[in-house]
Amino acid sequence: MPANSHVLVIDDEPALRQIFGRVLDDAGYFVELASGAEEGFARLSRGDIDVALCDIKMPDGNGIEVLRRTRAAGLDTVFVMVTAIGAVETAVEALRAGAFDYMVKPVRNEELLQRLARIETVRGLREENQVLRKAVSDKGIPLFRFQSPAMQDVARLVDKVAPTDSTVLILGESGTGKGVLAQSIHLKSTRGDRPFVSVNCSAIPEHLIESEFFGHTKGAFTGADKARKGLFLAADGGTLFLDEVGELPMPMQTKLLHAIEDKQVRAVGSEQGRHVDVRIVAATNRDLADMVAAGAFRGDLYFRLSMFQLALPPLRENKADISALVRFLMQKDRGGSNARAMELDPEAEAYLLAYSWPGNVRELDNVINRARIVAENGCITVADLPVGLVRSVDPKAAMLPEFAAEGSLREQLQKCESEIMRRAIGNANGDRRLAAQNLGISLSSLYRKLGEHAQ
Repeated sequence: MPANSHVLVIDDEPALRQIFGRVLDDAGYFVELASGAEEGFARLSRGDIDVALCDIKMPDGNGIEVLRRTRAAGLDTVFVMVTAIGAVETAVEALRAGAFDYMVKPVRNEELLQRLARIETVRGLREENQVLRKAVSDKGIPLFRFQSPAMQDVARLVDKVAPTDSTVLILGESGTGKGVLAQSIHLKSTRGDRPFVSVNCSAIPEHLIESEFFGHTKGAFTGADKARKGLFLAADGGTLFLDEVGELPMPMQTKLLHAIEDKQVRAVGSEQGRHVDVRIVAATNRDLADMVAAGAFRGDLYFRLSMFQLALPPLRENKADISALVRFLMQKDRGGSNARAMELDPEAEAYLLAYSWPGNVRELDNVINRARIVAENGCITVADLPVGLVRSVDPKAAMLPEFAAEGSLREQLQKCESEIMRRAIGNANGDRRLAAQNLGISLSSLYRKLGEHAQ
């Protein structure tokens, strides 16, 4: 079965149109027919045609001109020109204008299917190259191996479900790593070398959700200045990850259920559905069962998505992993000026272990990244941690540290002032202009005082 290409046959000969249409339909392609140049271009202008089999000489126009107009409209439809014997020079002109190939009448059915198969191969190789480039870059990032029993149980279940085509519903608080887990399922599956497409369902405006999921034709609605493929077709053969799936409005839940069950999508503005082979992995931080009971989520969609559930525990329940995870994140290659080896002060580690981590692994990653930026002498100390974190663990520790009662009052005040400015710069992630604003002084005053304390 070929990839589900949408083919338009443009020819003024009814018999040839019908023959091409029947052969392509039997081979599994989606086929439409146009009787001339103008009708063909009108259909092409909607932007959802993958391949056009276009006659060169037609009573109402020239196929090469149709090709040029299509290219000028910004459409990337692949053209295969069909020409009569003795008009090969015209076919060469078509190739120069951007046609992929040409065929000479009479066209044998086997030749027609071979040409289209060749197009499918070229398109597939392009997609595979994109996927492989991404896979190579992804595999350069080491993965952390959790040691806590709960996370090892999750890893065992991932190994079980990944090789199947079962839908998977990942449950967990925000920041627990649901997206990373979804990508791990994809890479360990038989679809690992195909696209992994991720979408945050809560980030799409409601009036654009259907278009984002299923695509649209050019002119389907105001602002649709060109055709869009849609997430399902972009993920064809691979995995579609629906993050925050609980945020989908009810009408879109219905359409999503039909797409999953029928394995078919129809672009907004199109009259023809297209087959898709997509594995669905969904995630949410909401209780979908409660939403179903409250009538806020379709029960049939919930049961379809939750054929296999994975629950990610919050970081506060995996204290055994925190120390190793901190060191993993400290050595993570982030590029830039903070890509350096770091040490962790034992007191700072104690605070990290005692903190409740409401933002889970995402919050921990942000804290370590910030600490690497502001830390001095290659060591992360309590002073490099966010004040809110320190205050949460020990309110008294959030106060300025006591300084040795040495030197004059002016010297001790300068030490306090220096520490206040250092913390303000750290809390602003190194942005000195923002630090000055937070301190209520001008940027020039901040630089002057920094210079004084450096002397």
